[in-house]
Amino acid sequence: MNSNAVLNISIFAVFVAITLVVVIRASRNQKTAADYLAAGRAFTGPQNGIAIAGDYLSAASFLGIAGAIAVNGYDGFLYSIGFLVAWLVALLLVAELLRNTGKYTMGDVLAFRMRQRPVRAAAATSTMAVSFFYLLAQMAGAGGLVALLLGITGKGGQALVIAVVGALMIAYVLIGGMKGTTWVQIIKAVLLIIGAGVMTLWVLGKYGFNLSALLGAAVDNAPKAGEKILGPGLQYGATGTSKLDFLSLGLALVLGTAGLPHILMRFYTVPTAKEARRSVVWAIWLIGIFYLFTLVLGYGAGALVGPDKINAAPGKANSAAPLLAEALGGPILLGLIAAVAFATILAVVAGLTITASASFAHDIYANILKKGKMEDKDAEVRVARITAVVIGVVAIGGGIAANGQNIAFLVALAFAVAASANLPTILYSLFWKRFNTAGALWSIYGGLAVTILLIVLSPAVSGKATSMFPTADFDVFPLSNPGIVSIPLSFLLGYLGTVLSKEKDPAKYAEMEVRALTGVGAEKATSH
Repeated sequence: MNSNAVLNISIFAVFVAITLVVVIRASRNQKTAADYLAAGRAFTGPQNGIAIAGDYLSAASFLGIAGAIAVNGYDGFLYSIGFLVAWLVALLLVAELLRNTGKYTMGDVLAFRMRQRPVRAAAATSTMAVSFFYLLAQMAGAGGLVALLLGITGKGGQALVIAVVGALMIAYVLIGGMKGTTWVQIIKAVLLIIGAGVMTLWVLGKYGFNLSALLGAAVDNAPKAGEKILGPGLQYGATGTSKLDFLSLGLALVLGTAGLPHILMRFYTVPTAKEARRSVVWAIWLIGIFYLFTLVLGYGAGALVGPDKINAAPGKANSAAPLLAEALGGPILLGLIAAVAFATILAVVAGLTITASASFAHDIYANILKKGKMEDKDAEVRVARITAVVIGVVAIGGGIAANGQNIAFLVALAFAVAASANLPTILYSLFWKRFNTAGALWSIYGGLAVTILLIVLSPAVSGKATSMFPTADFDVFPLSNPGIVSIPLSFLLGYLGTVLSKEKDPAKYAEMEVRALTGVGAEKATSH
C-alpha cells in the first residue's frame, strides 16, 4: 500500500484538534446531571437525527460492511438491509414511548412500574455488556485501520494504536459529556456521508454510471467466486447450518437496534417526544442513503482492488474501503477517507462510553447505592467520569484481544445481546399490563446469560481459523450468531417470570401507559 504515514497522521491530527475544540466549547455550560448525561435536552429533532446516524453508522457500517460486500458480495449486503430495517422497529415501537417515560437511561423506563433496585441493577448490567461488545468491535476496527495506514504489521504496534484511540475517547467523554459527544457525532456523520457519497460517485463514474458494468467488473476480479458474488449463498447457504446462521443474524440485526442502550439514550437529548420521533425519521433517511452507498463501495472495492488483495491486507475485509480510496485517489483520498473512518470510531466509542458510565452513575450509584437521595449534586457526574475511565481501560484491553476480527460480525454479536437482554423487557414494560419485577429480571439476566454462553461456545470464539481463539476448540453451539435461540428464549423467560410471580401493580401500569402515549407528566419527571 502506498499510504503516506506523515500525511495520514497530519489529517488525523487536524480532525482530533478540531473536535477537541468543539468538545471543550460544548462543555462550558455543564452544571447538572441533565447537562452532562442528556446534553440539557437542548438538541432539535434534525440535530439529534444526524447525531443518531453518527452514533449508528459505526466502523462496522463503513469498514465492515464494505469489506463484507467486497469479499462475499450479496451476502455482505444483508448486513446493510438488517441494520436499516431495524430502525422501523425503533420508530414504531420504542422511540416516542421511551422519551415520555424515561429520564437518562433504559433503567428509568424499566424501573418506573417495578421494584427500583433489582431492576436498575439488571438494566445497568445489560447496558455494560452490550456496550462492551460494541466497544470491542470499534477498538478492533481502529487497530486494523491505523495499522493499514501507518504500515504497522506487528501486534505490539497495533495494540499501541488501540490504546491511543481509547485515551482520546476517554478525553472526549470526560471533557464534553453528552453535549460534546453529540457534536462530535454530528460532525462525523456529515463527514462520513459526504466522504462515502464522493467515493460512490467516483466509482460509478469509472464505469460510466452503469451499475451493471461495475458488477461485471467485480465478477471478473473475483476468479474464485465468479458470479456467485451477485447472488445469495456465498457466505450463508452452503450448508443448512449457514442458512440458519443467516436467519439468526438477520433476527439479531432487525431486533437489536431498539435495544441498544447508546441509541436509546439519544432519545433523552431532545426536549419532547415529538422531537424524538422527528430525530428517528431523519436518522432513517440518512442511514438508508448511506447503506445504498455501501453497495457501490463494496462491489467497487471488489472490482478495483479484488478480494485476494483485500484479504491479504492488515485488517483483511475491514481494509476494503481504505484500499478502494487509494485505488481511486491515491494517498490523499486514502488519508481523508481514513480520517473519516477514524472519526467514525472515535465518535461511536465516545457515545458508548458515556452511555455505560451514565447507566452506572444514574442507575447503580444514584438510585441503588444512594437510594435517590443525592446530597452532593455533582456526585453523579463525578461517578460517571470515573466510570468512563474504567470502561475505557477495559475496552482497550478487549480491543487488543479482538484485533483482526471482522467488525460487522462483532457488532452483530452486540446486537444479539441487545435484542435478547433488553428488547423483550422494554416491550413487555411498555405494552403488557401483567409484567412485573420477576419477569424483568428473568428476561434481562436470562437473556444475557444465554446469549453470552452461546457466543462463548460458538465458532465465533473457537474451532475455526477465523475464530477469536483459533487454536482452541470448544465450539459446541453450531451457529456464529445466537439470536435465533436467545431472543425467543428471553421473551419466554420474561413471560414465565411474570406468570410465576404474584406481584401486580395495574395502577402503576395505567400511569405509565398514559405517560408513554400522551407525554403527560413526562416534563415534570425529566425537568432539572
